[in-house]
Amino acid sequence: MADDKDPESKTEEATPRKLEDARKKGDVAKSPDVASALSLLGAAAVLLCSATSSFALNTATIISSTLSPDCLEYRVTGICYWLYCSLSGCSVRTSIKVRHYVPDAVVSSYSNTGQNPWIEVRPMSPPTPSAQAGGDGTTNEDHENNLAKFKNADVIGHPGGQVFSQFASASGYICQGAGTAFMPYLLSTFDTLAWRYNMPEAVYPESLIPGMREIGTRTRLNLWGNVYPRGGFLHQADDYKAGAVVAQRAGDVVTRRGQLHVYQPLMANARDGYWPAGALIESDASTGKWQRLTPRLSNTCTVFPHAGHLPQAQQGDYAWALWRPYSCCQRRGQVFLGSVDFN
Repeated sequence: MADDKDPESKTEEATPRKLEDARKKGDVAKSPDVASALSLLGAAAVLLCSATSSFALNTATIISSTLSPDCLEYRVTGICYWLYCSLSGCSVRTSIKVRHYVPDAVVSSYSNTGQNPWIEVRPMSPPTPSAQAGGDGTTNEDHENNLAKFKNADVIGHPGGQVFSQFASASGYICQGAGTAFMPYLLSTFDTLAWRYNMPEAVYPESLIPGMREIGTRTRLNLWGNVYPRGGFLHQADDYKAGAVVAQRAGDVVTRRGQLHVYQPLMANARDGYWPAGALIESDASTGKWQRLTPRLSNTCTVFPHAGHLPQAQQGDYAWALWRPYSCCQRRGQVFLGSVDFN
C-alpha cells in the first residue's frame, strides 16, 4: 500500500550532526546572531532614552543655570546704620548695603495641557475636566485665523536656591529671595475661569484701552503683545513671542497681591535692612528679568521684548527663570537707623 503522506512533511530526530548541517545551510538561528540582535535592540533603547532626555528640561539643568554672573548682577549700593547697645553703652555701627538678583521661580509657558517642559513637576498640572487641550487655534486651513494661540502657564519655585547661595556668597553678603523651591505659585489648569475665559479681566481698562500694559511698542515695531487680559489666549504669529507674553502675564499675577486668580503671591515682606522685590513690570529690568531655560538654555538675562534670535520650540513649550532684584544689609545692631545709597 502506497504511503499517502508527503515525504517533506516527515520529521526525523534532530541528531547533532543534522543540526550542524542545518546551521551550515542557515536553517537554524545561531546563538551569536540572537545575541547581536538583542544588543542592537538594547542600544536602540538607550539611544531613544538619551535623545528624549537631551531635549527635556530637568531639575539638574535648572539648578546649574543659576551660575550666571550676568543674571546675578551683584552691586554694593550703600551703607546701613544700626544702633547697637550693650551694658557698656550704645554705639552706631555700619554695614554695606548690597543689591542683586535672585532666581525666584521657573515660569513655564506651553501649548499642550499637562505637558510642562520641566519634567519633574509635570504631574503638578495635569489636564482636568475644565482644562484640556490647547495650542494653536487652527488646523492650517487657508481660511482660518492662524494667529490665535493658547498656552498654559505654571509658576513654580526655583530649585537652585542652595547652589545659587554658594555662588552668590563669593561676591559678599547675599539677600534672601521670596521663592520656595518647588512651591506652585500659579498652575493655570486650576485657574480656569481667569485663564481660559478671561473673567473678569476682559473688561478691565488695561484690556480695553490700546497702548496700556503692552510688551513693546508700535512705534518701534517691536510689539509682542498685551499683558491684559492675563490669560492663555492671544494673537501672535511667532510662537516664541507668544510664549514670552504668556510668561510675562503669569509673572505679573504672582508678583502682586489680591488678584482675582487662583494663585499664591510670590512676595516677601520688607523688614529692617531688607528690601524685597516688588511688582513685575514689563520691559523694566529694575523689577525683574528673564533667563531662557528651554528650548535653548541661555547664560544671560533679558527683558521682553528683546532683539536677537528667537528659538522656536517644536512642541510649543518654553520656560524661563524669573530673576528679581533684592537689596539688604547685614544686621549689626538692635535698632535700624536707616541707609544711604551711593547714587
